[in-house]
Amino acid sequence: MAKKKKKKKNSGFVSFLSSVVSFFRDERFRYAMGIVFLLAALFMFISLISYLVHWKTDQDFEWSRVLSEAEIQVENHGGKMGAWLSNLFINKWFGLSSFLFPSILTFLAMDLYRIKIINTWKAIRNCLILIILLSVSLGVIFGDGNGVLGSGPGGAHGFFISRWLLSSIGYAGTISLLLIFYSALLLFTTGFLGWAKNKSISLPFESKGNHDQVDAPPFSEEEEPEVENFQEEESIEVSTRKDELVDEIADIPAVEEADRSDAEKSDVEKSDVEMMVEDVSGINPDEINPDEGALGEYDPTLDLAKFRFPPLSLLLDYDQEESTVSNEELISNKNRIVETLGNYNIKIDKIKATIGPTVTLYEIVPAPGIRISKIKNLEDDIALSLSALGIRIIAPIPGKGTIGIEVPNQNPRMVSMKSILASKKFQETEMDLAIALGKTISNETFIFDLAKMPHLLVAGATGQGKSVGLNAIIASLLYKKHPAQLKFVMVDPKKVELSLYSKIERHYLAKLPESEEAIITDTQLVIHTLNSLCGEMDERYNLLKNAQTRNIKEYNKKFINRKLNPDKGHRYLPFIVVIIDEFADLIMTAGREVETPISRLAQLARAIGIHLVIATQRPTTNIITGVIKANFPARIAFRVTSGIDSRTILDGPGADQLIGRGDMLFLSGNEPIRLQCAFIDGPEIEAVTDFIGEQRGYPSAMLLTPVEDESSGGPEVDLDKRDEKFEDAARLVTQHQQGSTSLIQRKLSLGYNRAGRIVDQLEAAGILGPFEGSKARQVLVQDEFSLEQILKGLS
Repeated sequence: MAKKKKKKKNSGFVSFLSSVVSFFRDERFRYAMGIVFLLAALFMFISLISYLVHWKTDQDFEWSRVLSEAEIQVENHGGKMGAWLSNLFINKWFGLSSFLFPSILTFLAMDLYRIKIINTWKAIRNCLILIILLSVSLGVIFGDGNGVLGSGPGGAHGFFISRWLLSSIGYAGTISLLLIFYSALLLFTTGFLGWAKNKSISLPFESKGNHDQVDAPPFSEEEEPEVENFQEEESIEVSTRKDELVDEIADIPAVEEADRSDAEKSDVEKSDVEMMVEDVSGINPDEINPDEGALGEYDPTLDLAKFRFPPLSLLLDYDQEESTVSNEELISNKNRIVETLGNYNIKIDKIKATIGPTVTLYEIVPAPGIRISKIKNLEDDIALSLSALGIRIIAPIPGKGTIGIEVPNQNPRMVSMKSILASKKFQETEMDLAIALGKTISNETFIFDLAKMPHLLVAGATGQGKSVGLNAIIASLLYKKHPAQLKFVMVDPKKVELSLYSKIERHYLAKLPESEEAIITDTQLVIHTLNSLCGEMDERYNLLKNAQTRNIKEYNKKFINRKLNPDKGHRYLPFIVVIIDEFADLIMTAGREVETPISRLAQLARAIGIHLVIATQRPTTNIITGVIKANFPARIAFRVTSGIDSRTILDGPGADQLIGRGDMLFLSGNEPIRLQCAFIDGPEIEAVTDFIGEQRGYPSAMLLTPVEDESSGGPEVDLDKRDEKFEDAARLVTQHQQGSTSLIQRKLSLGYNRAGRIVDQLEAAGILGPFEGSKARQVLVQDEFSLEQILKGLS
């Protein structure tokens, strides 16, 4: 019973609300409100007219006296309410321009009565603008009017605004400004620009039969224009009303197909009917998708439609206060810079300080006649006077006529990854592979597009922030790209730096089918993976060729629009970012076998969406070779120990003057940019990877297509030309029961290439099994006695 009562109560309230809504929608209510607006407009007009005569008596009339006793009398024909209202509008507000307010009430009444002579809301808007302009204009012309109408014909608003304009831009400037506003209002009110653009004018020598089509602007129902006929010399009528055009078309008699003779059908076929022809002669018909347009756009993220990006709350906020540089520190540094330069007769006209999270940039303007090179040679002297490590002089600053001196702050501020990823600049960027690195000297978030770099070289001494920089790059991509749009190939010879990312294997990582772990640590497997990426690159270029596109962006757009046939091998291509930590170790162990595929990828892989990020702590010329540098125009340099290493990375000094702890130089053009790298710690990375890894992923990591090489399928080896160390290597692998190239290389002090050839010979002799990816080869000989029998047979 209680439920029934509650239901009845609710239904009664709903019926009451519906009755209220229906009352306001009733046509009778609209007509009644129209009458109210018309009477209010009339009352206001009479009150304003009366105020022009009796303003001296009524100008001080206040609202509080409107409902007072009958003894208080006014001379305004609108009574006390009219006296107060007209005084408010004319004296205190807009002056004589207030006479437009009754017009606004009239327009509202016309809208309620659905009289569509004009566009109601545009008319009201224009009236309000005109009220303000007229008020200011009257204030400029008459001022306070010597006491006429209280504060003047322009009202208090017009008087004060006009006085302010006259004092700010003068009489000529004020008049010019008002004329500009009046002209703009006139153009927008009359629609002159739109009429001039769409009006069709007939010329005397044109055929009169060619004016059937008129480019008329679109009109809403409320903005239907009046019919206008324009004539030029030879009278030709042009109608711009869309309903008339429809009527003209409707007057064309329909012809029944059955009533047409063969001759008439022939004439129809020969008529001037416009036909659209699409030229597909340059497209392979087999590449066209038969489902194009039938299924809508392809969504590559549909397989993981419920995937959620990691929230920023997983990251920690390390930001301290905005500035950790005191005024005393700024003044002290400035005085020491000026004093040091003064000791060498270098005068300064101006100095400016820009405080950054790690360093402060002092921009100086030297006196005329001072040579820039003279200041640049004083880098060590200025560092000595400031007792600071990491002084860097930029002479001159690109784009400015100043010389920059970067001085480290006594209390550097840590920049958190959370603050960088939460910035509006990163959240709203539309870059393909947006990477947020940190903050500049001017505390601006620095973001770059890896897809346009197209590859990145990261170098720096141990403990200077290189690994943190790699984590910042990876985190930026994880917070921006869906797993369907991005895959990582991670190479970690040290086996500990990138291990946390193994949790996102089924979402973001790519690997070879025979590899058990997605984070590649074995050198031999690295070579196979890089060769497979080269194969992937060649395959993608073939897809681009068949699709007649130039890059991955155009190809994916075509595939999403279903213009490519998946049955012909076409597929959505995700970006692939190859992360290699400690490149120097790979070069030492594999040498040219690693450098060759990396060089191929660096030279060709940009267009098909494969990008390399290579890091090393040994920026020497035998590691960062000329081929590598030529194909890695974008470089990041953390602090290094010598100027030679800095020149190897940046082709110039500067990296040896950094202060460490994430202080870095980013080179992508002519001059390096100094940044403070955002800090992201191990627990933060673990939280992010856990959040992603706990979600539903693909069945496995993206599988790269293996490329057949000499180590697969049993190479043909001439055992009559065995290596001198062949027997020693055979005994070694039998003793250790481990058949790896690195074991032979390490124990016998051989180069990688020679050790690899010996492994091939051991396989051909039946001592080692075939290549098995990241696993060591199986040793087929169990004891030394069996081995000796094999060796005797070979001899």
